[in-house]
Amino acid sequence: MTLLHAIASTVAERVSAVAVFDHRTGPAAQRAVTHVREAALELDLPLRVGRAARGTPPTEAAWRDARWTFLRGLARDLDATVATGHTRDDHLETIFLRALRDSGARGLAALNAGVGIVRPLLSFTRPELASYASEVNLRWIDDPSNESLSYARNRARLEILPVLERAHPGLSHALLSLSQVAWNLRRDIDEFIDANLPHTIFAASGSNILGDARSLAVARPALATYDAEHLRVLWPALASRVGLALDRRGTERLAAFTITGRTGARIQLSGRFEAVRSGDTLVLRRAANVPVWGRSRAMTPTLSLGGWQFRRTTKALDAEPTDLWSAWLPARGGRVMVRAWRPGDRMVPHGATIERRLKGLFRDAGVDAARRRAWPIVLVDERIEWVPGVRRSSAATVRSGRPMALYRCERDDC
Repeated sequence: MTLLHAIASTVAERVSAVAVFDHRTGPAAQRAVTHVREAALELDLPLRVGRAARGTPPTEAAWRDARWTFLRGLARDLDATVATGHTRDDHLETIFLRALRDSGARGLAALNAGVGIVRPLLSFTRPELASYASEVNLRWIDDPSNESLSYARNRARLEILPVLERAHPGLSHALLSLSQVAWNLRRDIDEFIDANLPHTIFAASGSNILGDARSLAVARPALATYDAEHLRVLWPALASRVGLALDRRGTERLAAFTITGRTGARIQLSGRFEAVRSGDTLVLRRAANVPVWGRSRAMTPTLSLGGWQFRRTTKALDAEPTDLWSAWLPARGGRVMVRAWRPGDRMVPHGATIERRLKGLFRDAGVDAARRRAWPIVLVDERIEWVPGVRRSSAATVRSGRPMALYRCERDDC
C-alpha cells in the first residue's frame, strides 16, 4: 500500500495496472483483494486481479510460482515492468536463507536481481515504511500468516536474525555488502557471456527441432575451453535465461556433464529441466513429457495423437513443401498410416538411393533418444515416406501424377 501511494502521488500516469493476487487461502486473502480494489478505485487506477487455480498446493513455493506467473504474464501483456514493495528486511531475509543453502553469486544477489522487475523501496526498512504509512493515514492489512513459525522465512525474520544480530552486531550490514558484491559479479558474468559465449534462446516451439519452449542451446566447443570451476560459475547465469535457478547439486552435475557427456546423453535437473547433448550442442530445456501412444492410426484430414497434430492444407496443387514439417501424401488410392518410431526403422530419404536407419537420421537432426521413441512416422502402403521435421522420401517431396494432398505436422502440446 505504501508503494501504491508513493507511485500514485508522483507518476500515476505511468501505472499500467494495479495488480493483486488472490492465493485462495481464505478470508484474509479475500479481504486483501477487496482492500486493494477499493484503493485502486479511489485512485482511479486500472486493476487486474489474479487467482490461484483450485488445488494449488498449500506451500510457499506453489503460492509464489502462481503469483509470479500471473504478474509476469500481465506485465508481458501490458508491455510493462513489475514494481514490488519489497523492503530492506525482505532483501536481508532472502540473502540469509540463500546463504544457508550455500547459494552462489546468483542466489546471494537476492532481491537486487530480477529481469523486468523494479523494487523502489529496497533501501527502506519495514518499520520505516510503517511509519510513513501512519503519517499519511494509509490503511493496510497484515497477512496473519506472517506470524506463523511454520514458514522458514518467518522463523528467520522473527527469531534467528534478531538473535544473530545481537550476538554479532553488524551481521546485517555484512550480509547486505556480500549481496552487493554478488550482484556486481553476477552482472559481470552476464556481460562476459554476452560477449564470449554464443547461445540461442528459443521462446516457443517451431520448425527447429531444438526449439521447445523455454530452451537454450549453447555450442559445446565454446564451453570446452573452461574447467569445471569456471563452468560452475557460467552455467547458473546461462540457466537463468530460461527461468531455471540451478541449485548447487545441479550446477555440479551440469559442469561435469559439459566435460564428459556423450552425444545423445542427458541429465535431469531441478524444476523439470533437463540437459541434453546433441552433437556439438548442449541444450537446456523443459524435460519432455513424452506421451505414450502405441497402435497405428489411419491418416485423416485432421489427426491428433501423442502431442502431435496432422492437418491437410488447402494450398494450391502445385505448391511445394516449404520445410520438413510438410509432405505430399496420397489423397486416395494409398493406405496412409501414422505410428511411433520403432528401433530398426529404415527409409530411403529424398536425394538418396539406399535405405538409411531412422536412428541415424534422428541423430543428424538433433532428436535425442528420449524424444525419438514417441516421434511420429508416416507410412504409405507400409513404406516409410515421411518423418516430420526430420526427412521425407522423394514420394513425399514431389507431387506424383496420382491425386495427392499436402499435409503439415505440428506439435500441439506446447
